[in-house]
Amino acid sequence: MNRNIMMSIIALVLAGIPASAQSEVKGLPENSKVPDYSDYILTPKPGKEPRINGARVFGARPGSKFLFTVAATGERPMTFGATGLPKGLSIDSKTGRITGRVAEKGEYVVELTAANSLGTAKRSLRIVIGDRIALTPPMGWNSWNCWGRDVTQEQVLSSARAMYDKGLVNHGWTYINIDDGWQGNRGGKYNAIQSNTKFPDMKGLTREVHDLGLKLGIYSSPWVGTYAAHIGSYADTPDGEYHWIKEGKTNKNFRYTLPEGNYMQYRKKVRYHSPYSFVENDAKQWVEWEVDYLKYDWKPNDVAHIREMHDALRATDRDIVYSLSNNAPLCDAPALVEYADCWRTTGDIRDTWENFSKIGFNQSRWAPWSGPGHWPDADMLVVGLVGWGPKLHYTRLTPDEQYTHMSLWSLFASPLLIGCDLARLDDFTLSLLTNDEVIDVNQDPLGVHGAPIVDNNEEAIYVKQLEDGSMAVGLFNKTLEPREMSIKLQQLGFYDKKTIRDLWRQKDIATVEGNYSSTVNPHGCVLLKIY
Repeated sequence: MNRNIMMSIIALVLAGIPASAQSEVKGLPENSKVPDYSDYILTPKPGKEPRINGARVFGARPGSKFLFTVAATGERPMTFGATGLPKGLSIDSKTGRITGRVAEKGEYVVELTAANSLGTAKRSLRIVIGDRIALTPPMGWNSWNCWGRDVTQEQVLSSARAMYDKGLVNHGWTYINIDDGWQGNRGGKYNAIQSNTKFPDMKGLTREVHDLGLKLGIYSSPWVGTYAAHIGSYADTPDGEYHWIKEGKTNKNFRYTLPEGNYMQYRKKVRYHSPYSFVENDAKQWVEWEVDYLKYDWKPNDVAHIREMHDALRATDRDIVYSLSNNAPLCDAPALVEYADCWRTTGDIRDTWENFSKIGFNQSRWAPWSGPGHWPDADMLVVGLVGWGPKLHYTRLTPDEQYTHMSLWSLFASPLLIGCDLARLDDFTLSLLTNDEVIDVNQDPLGVHGAPIVDNNEEAIYVKQLEDGSMAVGLFNKTLEPREMSIKLQQLGFYDKKTIRDLWRQKDIATVEGNYSSTVNPHGCVLLKIY
C-alpha cells in the first residue's frame, strides 16, 4: 500500500473514526465514495437571524466597473442596504450587490445592513478607491484540482451555481476560476485566444456567473504553449500561428497531441518563450468578456514577463486580479509586491499530509512581503472530491489534517481557492468552508501573515495579530499521537486576564492569565482567538 495512504489511515484510526467510515476511506484512491465525517463537524450552523460576513475592506480602481456582493447568512427573504456609498455606486436591496463606477480616489466607510423578519444586522465596510485591489486574500474556486485539462463550460457553471445554491456566496466566496484547458486558436476582433468547443460561449458564461453575484477568472501563460499544451499569450509567428496547429497535431480542442506520448518531448514542444507577444491582445479580449481574475502560469517566473502582463491589464478599465504561478522566487519579492496581486509560492499541492504540511509549514519566509493588495499564495485547498481530471476521489487528508489545512491557510493569509467539485460538497467539507470566524482570520483587514513562535518536527505554534487588537493562535500537532500543547500569554504580549475563544467551535472556552494548554489530535490543530 502507498505510504501516504497508510499514514492517513493510521491517523484516522488514532483519531477514533467509526469502523463504517474506515471501510470507505480505504477505498478512496480507487473511487469517489464520500465518507461520513459528520461526527467531526465543529462549525455551528448559521442562525436564521441576519449576519453579515466576508471582507471588511474592498478595493477598486478609479473608473473601473465595481461589483461587491454583501455576504450574509440568515433566513430569506432578506433586504440589504448601504449608507455612505461614494458617488457612482448603488446597492440592489434584493441581492445585496453593490455596482457602478467611482471616478475619484478616496476612502469611504459604508454601513451595510441586512434585514429579515427576525431582525437587522449592521457592519462597516471600508471601500478604498485607489491603486490596489485584492485588499484581502481572494476567495473562490479553481477548476484544476478537480477537472484538470478536461474542464468544460458546464462544469464551471455547475460550480458557480453550487457556490450560490449551497450558500458559499453568503460567507464571502467570490471567484469562479477556469484553469488551463479552455483555450482554442487565435482569432476574433483582437486576434486573441478564443475559447475551444468545451466553452462555446465565454461571454455568456461570465454573464451567468456575474448574475449570481460572483466573478469569473481565466488562465494563460507567457509561454507559447501552456502546461496542458494549449496556446499561451505568445506565439510562434508575428501573425499568431502555432506550429502544432499548423501541422495538424491537435485534438478537436486545439490541444497539442504527441502520438508517441513521450512526456519530456511534449514539454520541449510547447513550453518555451518567443519574441512574438500577444499579451495586449489577450488582455483586451478578457476585458470584452468581462473577466475578473487571471492566473498567469509558467516557471521560472521572471520580472519582464510579470511586468508586461501587469501593464497590459492596467491599461484597461477593468479590475482583474493578477495571480502568478508557480514557485515564485523569493529574490523577486519586491517586484512581486509591485506588479502582482497574488503569487504562488510552491508547485502544485497534493492531498497528502507529507505534501500539504511541507507547503504549509514553510511559508514564513514570505511574511515580510504579504499584505493588502499582495498575497503569497500557498495553492488550492485539497478538501472534498478532487482528482486533477475526470476521475475524482475524496481527499486523502483526515478530518484533523483538513482542519490543519484550513487553519494554516487562514493564519498566513493565503488566497483561499477551493479545488473540489462544488456540486458534490459533503456536509463536513461545507462546514470547513463556511466557518465565518475562521474566514475572518484570513480576511482580517490588517493583512498580517501569521508566523511561528514554535516550529519543530513535532509541533508548531503560529500567531497572527488581528485588526481589533486580538491575536489568532494555532496549535499544530505534527505527530501521530495526541499531544498536550501550551501557549504562554506573555509570549504574545498579554500580561493580564484574557478570554480564549475556540474559533472552529465559535465559543469562548476559558479565561486565563499566564498559560493555556490543550490536547491536540494527531496531525490536528486548535485554532484560538485570544482577546
